[in-house]
Amino acid sequence: MAAGRLAPGQPLPPMRELAAELGVNPNTVAAAYRTLRERGVIETAGRRGSRVRPKPATTGREFVRVEVPRGVRDAARGNPDPALLPPLAGAFAAAAAQGDAEPVLYGADPVEPELARLARADLDADGVPDGTVTVTSGALDAIERVLVAHLRPGDAVAVEDPGWRSLLDLVPALGLRTVPVGVDDEGPLDDDVRRALAAGARALIVTCRAQNPTGAAVSARRARALRAVLREHPGTLLVEDDHGHRIVDLAPNPLAGTTRHWAFVRSVAKAYGPDLRLAVLTGDAVTLDRVRGRQRLAPGWVSRLLQRAVLRLWLDGAVDATAVAAAYGRRRDALIGALAERGIAAHGVSGMNVWVPVPDETGAVARLLHAGWAVAPGAVFRMSAPPGIRITVSTLRPEDTGPLADAVAAAVGSGPARHYG
Repeated sequence: MAAGRLAPGQPLPPMRELAAELGVNPNTVAAAYRTLRERGVIETAGRRGSRVRPKPATTGREFVRVEVPRGVRDAARGNPDPALLPPLAGAFAAAAAQGDAEPVLYGADPVEPELARLARADLDADGVPDGTVTVTSGALDAIERVLVAHLRPGDAVAVEDPGWRSLLDLVPALGLRTVPVGVDDEGPLDDDVRRALAAGARALIVTCRAQNPTGAAVSARRARALRAVLREHPGTLLVEDDHGHRIVDLAPNPLAGTTRHWAFVRSVAKAYGPDLRLAVLTGDAVTLDRVRGRQRLAPGWVSRLLQRAVLRLWLDGAVDATAVAAAYGRRRDALIGALAERGIAAHGVSGMNVWVPVPDETGAVARLLHAGWAVAPGAVFRMSAPPGIRITVSTLRPEDTGPLADAVAAAVGSGPARHYG
């Protein structure tokens, strides 16, 4: 597989056949297949046998991307608008001055106390159950640490489909199995979650709002339905990702606390800058204790200099969350409305992305690129969901909306509204 002689999706020989060919015990081949499966390199589908995963865990989906030539507008990479990000020099200067006066040495508290207090106050205001706050190097780092704290290779994790491409790579890279759960504008479909958990999924990962790539946000109605499902499976590890904090004007409807083990994570990347690798994490006592214990054995802690800089940005009100959410909302709604006028169904109730179901992703992406627009192919976000394209609206100007909608209409054609998930 590493040499490319076995391609993604290619079936592997039956274990007994391979054992005979190699002259080894069938149990040896079975053990090798099990190791490959646990590492996310192959998958087994009952009587259909084993095959190389369509996207092996060693191949990041983010490398399957559209290259943006010179002169082409980039609506593919999912970045926030740099004009809406705060300047960082003053915050880091203040943090460095504090570090000179109060150096952080080995044995110090790994979390800046005032940052934890403010983060906890925000969580309280949004109805997230009480719990210790810790800090990780971004949302994906937090999710990985929580999964590793509770699961072992071979366990199944229910994930949104379409969903965050980095997460779809991370889960199999940890030796875990992904179970797709459909999504609509109100979040994960409760019937799909029920089926996944009944079939043995040990964990569920939910995006509260600004879901990537669809812009879905968990509604109060869907939250009630999901809580009912989770109460039927109290042993489920629940992980909620609220990376849309401070860029979305919809309040979250957290599910946290419904199961015995849960975690709730908020990243600062979208509101303050992707290079600020910092997220706050809370959860039940066992989960947080395991995460912090394991963290002490590896990086030790997230730089207190970085934590103090983020804290300074918070205290200075460097981001006007209402204005940022309104800016992204205007751009998103304008594009969805313009597409609707052209007979194109599109989705995006929150965040900075619009999801457009299409019959042919490859053709749509190529035609839009030819028209001067780079968009993301839905394949990197999907497992079994229907095809689509993701358009990032973060830097769209008002005068861009009409031409982009025209280009999309020409690239995908108009038709009846399609349901995704």
